[in-house]
Amino acid sequence: MKKRTEAKLKVQNNDHALSLFGKFDEHLKLLEDTFPVQILPRGTEITIFGDSEAVGKVKELLQQLLDVIERGNMITIQDVRYATQMVKGEEKLQLKKLFHDVILVTNRGKEIKPKTQGQKTYVDAIRRDGIVFGIGPAGTGKTYLAMAMAVQAFKAKEASRIILTRPAVEAGEKLGFLPGDLQEKVDPYLRPIYDALYDILSIDTFRKYVDRGIIEVAPLAYMRGRTLDDSFILLDEAQNTTPEQMKMFLTRMGFGSKVVVTGDITQIDLPRGKHSGLEEAQFIFKDIPGISFVYLDKRDVVRHPLVQRVIKAYEDYEEMMGKDLLGPENSPS
Repeated sequence: MKKRTEAKLKVQNNDHALSLFGKFDEHLKLLEDTFPVQILPRGTEITIFGDSEAVGKVKELLQQLLDVIERGNMITIQDVRYATQMVKGEEKLQLKKLFHDVILVTNRGKEIKPKTQGQKTYVDAIRRDGIVFGIGPAGTGKTYLAMAMAVQAFKAKEASRIILTRPAVEAGEKLGFLPGDLQEKVDPYLRPIYDALYDILSIDTFRKYVDRGIIEVAPLAYMRGRTLDDSFILLDEAQNTTPEQMKMFLTRMGFGSKVVVTGDITQIDLPRGKHSGLEEAQFIFKDIPGISFVYLDKRDVVRHPLVQRVIKAYEDYEEMMGKDLLGPENSPS
């Protein structure tokens, strides 16, 4: 029989208690659902009952959340959910490092910062290395954080312009079948980049930067034949590049520039028989100094919690079937 015990945690004031407990005590209920404990809030004090090991973990988790709150940060149910996943997975929890690493503040006062340890590793790699590959599923923040780092680099005068590009390949559609002129044809492929920049900068600031040539958003084909000096360059959806396109893109890098390549190798939309330049790059550049690969996974998903379950369900299904759902044509040779 496991030893049962109790532990107490004192909160400084009611505001901190409300933030720690969550709306209708939702943060505490999540912890009770995750660990074999009962949590009793009374005023500004919490009593935790249950298995001694679980009680110790929950107290440490709540203490770290409280430290973050006392430093002026707000926590969300998503933050608590991530913290519980870390602790349950026997990983070391260091919330202070995440909450204190503010990349920039948007025009609406929103702080952009890594929300998981994987995202923190990714952001640190972008600061450190000349070329960074961020690989992971949808919702892990790989594109959004890279664009926030690009804007921060421009504001800190570490780059004179920001260049954002994507291959115009999506779910089998071809540009020729879309209505409108060339710009109207490629805009749908670049829309996710526009949306993120609107959130980071505001629409007016984004348009001003585009008019002044500070920000350029263009299809990958527009990069051919150029040398990009003193720039922060982001290639998004890189799983849809061919090896030839990836080589073309990476060799555009000029002096004083930084390159970030993002993609999800489980979502390749290339035609049959075409190999992904992103998959190939993992083998070509794995031991090259100054080039790093950061792999994000379902633990780093910061969208609706169901997204994590969707990713896990696909992983389980593919393992059960013994093959990749995407087919052999998209497997690395």
